[in-house]
Amino acid sequence: MEKQTQTFQRLQSLDTFRGFDMFFIMGGNAFFVALATLIPLPFFQAIAGQMEHVEWNGLAMEDMIFPTFLFIAGISFPYSLAKQRAKGMSSAAIYKKLIRRGLTLVVLGIIYNGLFSTWDFATARYGSVLGRIGLAWMFGALIFVNTKTITRVWITAALLIGYWLLLNFVPAPDANGADRFSMQGCLVGYVDRVCMPGHLYKEIHDPEGLLGTIPAIGTALLGMFTGEFVRLQREKLTGCRKVIYMLICGAAFILLGILWNQVFPFNKNIWSSSFVCTVGGISMMLFAIFYYIVDVKNYHRWTLFFRVIGMNSITIYLAQRFIDFQYSTHEIFDGLANLSPATLAPMVLAIGYIALCWLFLYFLYRQKIFLKV
Repeated sequence: MEKQTQTFQRLQSLDTFRGFDMFFIMGGNAFFVALATLIPLPFFQAIAGQMEHVEWNGLAMEDMIFPTFLFIAGISFPYSLAKQRAKGMSSAAIYKKLIRRGLTLVVLGIIYNGLFSTWDFATARYGSVLGRIGLAWMFGALIFVNTKTITRVWITAALLIGYWLLLNFVPAPDANGADRFSMQGCLVGYVDRVCMPGHLYKEIHDPEGLLGTIPAIGTALLGMFTGEFVRLQREKLTGCRKVIYMLICGAAFILLGILWNQVFPFNKNIWSSSFVCTVGGISMMLFAIFYYIVDVKNYHRWTLFFRVIGMNSITIYLAQRFIDFQYSTHEIFDGLANLSPATLAPMVLAIGYIALCWLFLYFLYRQKIFLKV
């Protein structure tokens, strides 16, 4: 009979992986673009080319940052749920906490989009990265709390397959013959145009709109499956075996996503089912590597840089919106950049920006100040 561990020690690998993911939001993408300028080799140029979002269909590394964060949020939930239950929290209290967290992220997302700069609710943008994370995680968590594992498997499959069939067979009523998976012809954009208040990010479509929340719940649930599996304690189910199983499962999801891409293209804007499977598989494999190095082999001295970011990930996401780190970077590092060769100057500024953001987070880390939603 399987059982789950009752220890609630924080997974250092999860904080490290989250910090690694958020590093690209915190200037890591600019770092790799600057590296390609400094060392113009095909390998570095190929990496730099991955630091921009794909316009519509396709998949780049930049497109993975957001869903990987949602996947990571999913991994952490089985741990936090077990801890809440061990403290004797009632089901009502757990539900209240889940819903409060989800809706708080929605509100923070609207504020991030600039609501306070205008107080114009009619023209505000209501779709947001934080809102998508909040809603998808919240609905995924509610499903997790109320169902068994096998039921969650069927629900996840139904969400992804059902979403594909819906978009495949129901084009936007105003498509005028446009491809059903295009921005003009996709039902996702039509729902946003009809139902979303305020303005849409791409005028006729919002990449964090309403209908795309359905497959995003699948992303959250894939993370929750992973967290649930890592928590399992069975005889002979060692950390190394867990890593192997996660690598195999991740590879299987990537293969499934690649095959699905033939009929339902990779697309972050509509959060296509092939996108969910592929990014979920890559995220699972990356987490397996971090878990093996940090928690199985206990090589964790190198993790501080990423853990400082990962333990205050929402903080740095919001802070970059409201604190002008770019201004400070130029005030402090422009002189050094101007003295440097032209190919080195972007690297100086990229490292300077990352350093300022990290030192801000490190101060909070040392003071044990962490933003928890």
